[in-house]
Amino acid sequence: MKIKNICCIGAGYVGGPTMAVIADKCRNIQVNVVDVNNKRIQEWNSEDLSKLPIYEPGLAEIVKRCRGSNLHFSKEIEKNIKNADMIFISVNTPTKKDGIGAGKASDLTFIEKAAREIAKFSNSHTIIVEKSTLPVRTADTIKQILKSSKNNLDKSLGNTSTFDVLSNPEFLAEGSAINDLNDPDRILIGGESHEAINSLKEIYLNWVSPSKIITTNLWSSELSKLAANAFLAQRVSSINSLSALCEESGANINEVKKAIGSDKRIGNDFLNQGPGFGGSCFKKDILNLVYLCEFYGLKEVASYWEKVLEINEWQKSRILKIIFQKLFGTITSKNIAIFGFSFKANTNDTRESPSIEICKNLIKEGAILKIYDPRVMPNQIEKDLEGYEKGNIDEEYSSGSWNYYDNVYESTKNADAIIILTEWNEFNNLDWYLISKNMRSPSWLFDTRSTQNIEKAKKYGINLWCLGKGS
Repeated sequence: MKIKNICCIGAGYVGGPTMAVIADKCRNIQVNVVDVNNKRIQEWNSEDLSKLPIYEPGLAEIVKRCRGSNLHFSKEIEKNIKNADMIFISVNTPTKKDGIGAGKASDLTFIEKAAREIAKFSNSHTIIVEKSTLPVRTADTIKQILKSSKNNLDKSLGNTSTFDVLSNPEFLAEGSAINDLNDPDRILIGGESHEAINSLKEIYLNWVSPSKIITTNLWSSELSKLAANAFLAQRVSSINSLSALCEESGANINEVKKAIGSDKRIGNDFLNQGPGFGGSCFKKDILNLVYLCEFYGLKEVASYWEKVLEINEWQKSRILKIIFQKLFGTITSKNIAIFGFSFKANTNDTRESPSIEICKNLIKEGAILKIYDPRVMPNQIEKDLEGYEKGNIDEEYSSGSWNYYDNVYESTKNADAIIILTEWNEFNNLDWYLISKNMRSPSWLFDTRSTQNIEKAKKYGINLWCLGKGS
């Protein structure tokens, strides 16, 4: 089946960049990205490319090349489903808040809604591609919805549409998503129909080597996505657990990770210590994995993966306790500059960012936070810190509050401490002399990200604590 028209339901962090790269590599295919969120669609269509809803290095240039030619963003869901040969489902699958599996299982409400819309509007043979991160055997759910809805429509409307369902999970790292899409480690396609698999495979062969394309059954593909994220998160929790031991024993975490990362069986990827992992996937996918293990009676396996999450939460609370101790056991009315609010560098995504919980707890203890991030806008920070007072920079506050600064040096004026929470490159080249003059003595710098020129801060009288090395 030759694919001429693609529709992607969902214009978020996965759907937008993925479809942009497909459009860029396959100029003979019309790619339509649809979403019910009107504001998000308007931002994707903004003439000012700096206002795209997602920041990823290289994304704006691709959108500029393709938008209006073979890449389109709209709310026209019915029209684009009808015209599509292939439909990617790239909607949100948050963790359930209520009901059976609350707090662990994925909420498939948006998946079900998308499947019903496809069944309703599709009028020919259509290949459905799962792009969202989903629990194992979700494809069965989609097929049942498609079949049931189609049968009802056949009776009333004479609908003759047929479907194949594929699993094609994304393996993108935010901050390098465009590079990951342009030069992927692997492309995973799971399905039952060889014809459908080959149709999707032909799209990727426009720029991906055949040796990088792996085909499996549906269930292996769905589980592989959860397993990949679980393994990556496990590495983060492992190195963070060792960072605490290094501080107590006098070892240096940077030296330890260099030694173990040099072992080719281990490798050095995802061995960077930090305040904990964040993003939309790791926590959600491990919780989903835990729920599946419990569902199938594998309690020991579920407990094993829960420990990865427990270490992640413990790391954040551990850092907070150290900050309290170093600042004489109280942070009430103390000015603390926060360097970085996104969960990692080179993205404006704050979902599950360790900064959120750390900032909330600092405010609860009475700290006055001065937050700087080069890509996260103040309205997003306000949303993440909803319920926590936003102070006026010209006023004195006796209780905890926060404010946003668009200049890193301005945020350090009269600061008692600085906490580096995101590994933005610009933090590697700061003028510590100027910062030392801005700060109130005795001043402290808490580095959770191994910032490169951090030792210079000591030269100018700033007390220094580094994760995995101590004071």
